[in-house]
Amino acid sequence: MKHFLLLIAVCFLCCNNSEVETLPVKDYSSFHKEANEFCAENEYNEDYYFLVDLSIHSGKNRFFIYDFKTKKVLDKNLATHGSCDQFEENPDKWKKVKFDHRVDSHCSMKGKYKIGNRDYSSWGINVKYWLHGLESTNKSAEKRVVVLHSWSAVKNKEVYPKYSPLSWGCPAVSDAFMEKLDVRLQQSEKPVLLWIVE
Repeated sequence: MKHFLLLIAVCFLCCNNSEVETLPVKDYSSFHKEANEFCAENEYNEDYYFLVDLSIHSGKNRFFIYDFKTKKVLDKNLATHGSCDQFEENPDKWKKVKFDHRVDSHCSMKGKYKIGNRDYSSWGINVKYWLHGLESTNKSAEKRVVVLHSWSAVKNKEVYPKYSPLSWGCPAVSDAFMEKLDVRLQQSEKPVLLWIVE
């Protein structure tokens, strides 16, 4: 009887562990396909693009460098989202992203962006890249100074169940990850696509 109860307990634990480890991975294939076609049609870098999925918990990796040729994620890391609390209360700002393109909203903006010129930033490693919104949902990126930059408060590894800090709409990353992005962007002869989705 003892052995039988022990066997049931072991099976129960194994089943529970397997459920935790086999969480479904989101399928981004349609995004990758559309991004690849967009880059080819608009003379963007056709080797890779940046995908930021803000539906993922901010304590988990949600900034992806996707390689079109190998069809693999080359690297991934954390990214901030906007607090979105200027025009209305936002009690769930840590847990759920709200989108708004209005100036001073401090919200994130989804859509495709052209990564523009490299410039000085007072944040992180002192490097930022201007983001040019290509859709109605992010057309105010330049006016709002929503840029790609690093911030020392953003960790370089997952912190879940804790959250990453909130931004004023920028997809800010860790200093170490920004150094990698900076090297890659400086070497690119064509504009690189950044696509924020949910």
